Amino acid sequence: MSRLALTRRHLTAWLVGVIAVAPLLTNGQAPTRTIDTTMFPAQTFYEIIRQNHPIIRQAGLFGEEARQVLMQARGAFDPKLVTHYDRKEFGNDLYYDHWQNKLAVPIWPGGIDLNISYDRNDPRGRYINPEERTPPTGLTGVGLSLPIGKTMLIDARRNAVRQARLAQTMAEADRLSLVNKTLYDAAKSYWDWFLAHRQRVLLTEGFELANTRFVALRTQALLGEIATIDTTEALITVQDRLVQQQQAVLDERNARLRVNTFLWNPEGQPTELPEQTIPQLTSPLIPADTLLQPLLAQAAQQHPELLKLDTKIGQLTLEERWRQALVQPQIALSASLLSQTPSVDERYDWSSYYAFRPQNYKVGLDVVFPLFLRKERGKLREVQLKNQQTALERQQTGRDVMNGVQSAYNQLQILARQVVIQQQTIQNQTILVRGEQAKFELGESSLFLINSRESKLIDLRIKGEELKAKYQKAVAQLYYAAGGAL
Repeated sequence: MSRLALTRRHLTAWLVGVIAVAPLLTNGQAPTRTIDTTMFPAQTFYEIIRQNHPIIRQAGLFGEEARQVLMQARGAFDPKLVTHYDRKEFGNDLYYDHWQNKLAVPIWPGGIDLNISYDRNDPRGRYINPEERTPPTGLTGVGLSLPIGKTMLIDARRNAVRQARLAQTMAEADRLSLVNKTLYDAAKSYWDWFLAHRQRVLLTEGFELANTRFVALRTQALLGEIATIDTTEALITVQDRLVQQQQAVLDERNARLRVNTFLWNPEGQPTELPEQTIPQLTSPLIPADTLLQPLLAQAAQQHPELLKLDTKIGQLTLEERWRQALVQPQIALSASLLSQTPSVDERYDWSSYYAFRPQNYKVGLDVVFPLFLRKERGKLREVQLKNQQTALERQQTGRDVMNGVQSAYNQLQILARQVVIQQQTIQNQTILVRGEQAKFELGESSLFLINSRESKLIDLRIKGEELKAKYQKAVAQLYYAAGGAL
């Protein structure tokens, strides 16, 4: 028989093969089908997470918590009103009757306190201390108390406020870190779902192709055109692809479940994707050539880990200044002008001898200085060492961050090239499948070779989708390494 003369058996098998393999020959792409599905793009997924995810909401509370800490620190500068009343009578004798009042108003510059006092000690008391005697209407004082020395530049109250302000930056860095980590994990879950979906679609197509070919060959065997044993190879292919397809269905369901864990509605209730929802069908390549330098600059200025270390260094620097001030002698000077308090029914006489005059005053001087300063010097040295350690950690972390960004960028570039090469490989494998069909048409090939070429094409297409998913994960990794979100 001439090699160009096809038998009925060859012709029938060839027609079945052409019909079955046709969907794989459209430049390696899946056939266009009309399916009632809803596409769920990745950017929509990220936006829902930003708005509704509990972890993102939790991160938003960090700033509010830091603001409340700052409010507490500022409370040290709240005016304070203190009043004290003490009276003693025994055996119809008035021993004493003391009423002391003071309003202290802290002032930020220099750690100064403005003091306004009013004291009234009933002069009828028989046992009152002479130095505590006041005019019958009471004694009013207006004065200042201020530290002398390094504590004029910083004290415990101002140190606490400045520390609390830096804590706001620390809280913002913690918020960014948590948001970025959540979105990065979500991106990996989404692209795992994308890959699982594409694998299931491709393996389902492969199973349908093999099953169609098996049904056609079984019909020929029933008609007596071919031997029954000739259908065995086709059946084995069907069974093998069915197992792969069932596993792919399971993998897609589990991947969908992992995506669902990131979905919450505005009311804070968990939600799930509808069954007909599918991930986006394309995975576009982004121009990576212009990404590196902006991301390196972003990482150097805004990476959460670097922000936290910079803030920690600032806090330790403030603490070191405060501890240095404590090593100096603690001197506090207070001075007040005094005046007799006028009665309710008379006006204040500024010319009176008992009015606010330079000769009517009260001054005080407090000096505290530990002789050995072991506690103060030990604490100062401890803070200095922590500051040095944090500075060294900042240097190493900064280099690690820069290298992490560069490494992620290198991986992204390689994956972009691999995606392009894989598409070319798929096109070449498609040519091989077509060539095998042509040889089968001439009677020079077999069903085994057709199945082999077809299986290889399916595997290459799955690998192509896997590279696309890896590429998108690498994009997420690049932004995460730079300390930013998608």
